[in-house]
Amino acid sequence: MHSPSSRGRPLFESRENPPEHYLVAHSDGGARGNPGPAGYGVVMQDESGRKVAALSEYLGHQTNNFAEYQGLIAALEYALQHGPKALKVISDSELLVRQIKGIYKVKNPTLKDLHARAKELISQLDWFSIGHALRGHNQDADRLANVAMDKGTGRGTTRVAAGDSPAQRSPNSNLAGEEFEGIVRNGAVQLLKGSLPEGTRVQVRVR
Repeated sequence: MHSPSSRGRPLFESRENPPEHYLVAHSDGGARGNPGPAGYGVVMQDESGRKVAALSEYLGHQTNNFAEYQGLIAALEYALQHGPKALKVISDSELLVRQIKGIYKVKNPTLKDLHARAKELISQLDWFSIGHALRGHNQDADRLANVAMDKGTGRGTTRVAAGDSPAQRSPNSNLAGEEFEGIVRNGAVQLLKGSLPEGTRVQVRVR
C-alpha cells in the first residue's frame, strides 16, 4: 500500500528513515468476552522515548478488533492535533497492522468504516509507519486498555479475580467477577478475607 499523502509523500515510508521529530504510539485494545466490555490504551512517546501522553477509553460492548482500531484512531488524532505530524504506531494486533498496510482485506462492515477513517487520518500526516509487536512488548498500552475496561464495568483497577483471563472468563462461573483482597507472602498470594475453592484460576493485578 503506497498511496500518496496530501503533500505528495509516500504514505508508508521506511521505518528506518523517520523524520527528525516524530511520535511513537504503543497501542492496544481488548474486549472481555469478544464481544464484551471493551477499551483501548495508547502510550504516546516522542522520538527519544519520553512519554508525552496516555490515552484510554471505555468503548462499551464491542469486539477486540473494534477496540484495536479505536486505539489506532486515537493515536492518529493525537498526532494531528498536537504534532509533529509524523507517527510510528506499534500494535500487538497483527490483523490491524496487515489491514492498514493493505496485506489483508477488511471484510467486516464496521471495521471497514474504521479502516476508512484511519486511512483518512493517515493521509493527513507527513510521515507514518506501523509495525507489529508481541503483547509482552506492549505492556503499558495493555494496562491502560484494562484500566479503561475496569472503569467502564465499575471494577477497581486492582483485583484478584476468579475465572480465566479477562477476555475468556466464563460467564457461568459463580465466582466470575468477584474481587478479593490479597497479599503476597513467600511468593504466594494469600487472601486477606474469605477463601477460594482449590483449583480456582485467578488473575492478579498489582496495586
